[in-house]
Amino acid sequence: MDKKNVAVVMGGYSDEYVVSLKSGQLIYESLDRELYNVYRVVILKEKWYFVDDHNVKVEINKSDFSVDLDSGYKVKFDVCFNIIHGRPGENGELQAYWDIIGQRYTGCSFYQSALTFNKKDTLAVLGKYGIPSAKSIYLRKGEKTDIVSIVEQLGLPCFVKPNQSGSSLGISKVKSVDEFDRAFELAYEQDEEILIESALDGMEVSVGVVDFEGKTIVLGITEIVPQKEFFDYEAKYEGASEEITPARLDADTRLKVEEIAIKAYESLGMSGFSRSEFIIMDGTPYMLEMNTNPGFSPASILPQQAKIYGISIQQLCGNEVQKALNKKHN
Repeated sequence: MDKKNVAVVMGGYSDEYVVSLKSGQLIYESLDRELYNVYRVVILKEKWYFVDDHNVKVEINKSDFSVDLDSGYKVKFDVCFNIIHGRPGENGELQAYWDIIGQRYTGCSFYQSALTFNKKDTLAVLGKYGIPSAKSIYLRKGEKTDIVSIVEQLGLPCFVKPNQSGSSLGISKVKSVDEFDRAFELAYEQDEEILIESALDGMEVSVGVVDFEGKTIVLGITEIVPQKEFFDYEAKYEGASEEITPARLDADTRLKVEEIAIKAYESLGMSGFSRSEFIIMDGTPYMLEMNTNPGFSPASILPQQAKIYGISIQQLCGNEVQKALNKKHN
């Protein structure tokens, strides 16, 4: 049997590249070597490069996403396993480029990536499908802000967050009027557009949804108990939260969360890994956001949920590669 060439593509242009490198390494180690030749490709702002077994870096040829090795051998990839968090792998840029050159890749398409990376647009679309979210106000950098009006509409505390950013970077919980300036500053460092959302007082859960062997399934519901005020970058990646899987929910609420998470995934025409964040208040799950390339390091939520569900990392990743191989070239 001809082994297929799979490039695990990691890195990225945001501060999340560190997490992406860990995620990529786990996938690189987990893919079945009997089925695939597995390679590592790192994409950073300054350089796109292939890493060989001796950690030698060779620049990627961007005209066809190939690599020319010293031996005179040219490596082309049958599938790119996209595990970049943030730009350019989670916002559609990379997928659009791959579509143009006819390169197969895992996960969702350019459109789904671009849409879900934009929190405002995602919530607006899902609202049409009856999926509730917090009350919010949208602002662009340089726009006049009326703090009194914001507080009147949303109350305090509220959250200020970049509209397009991953890993909870740039998010602040604002408890008093004098905290807004600093919160705006932090959010605008990440994005030119921001969202201000009313605070929902309830249980935060993270729900892994994937299309596995032809069926959309909920891998698990993880309850997030932050040691800090909310589930920020430190809570996500530096251990400042308790993550309980499965979440402590009664059967009815669990079913409701599973149904709404699957509905959100299918309504957006999703494919591949996803992790949706909800706040459950009075038995109703309110959608916060959907991540289409969630953290996949050994400590991340999605691999932990898969383990409990009974799907190995090798099966989960192999399923993604097989789906990509079965896709028709554009």
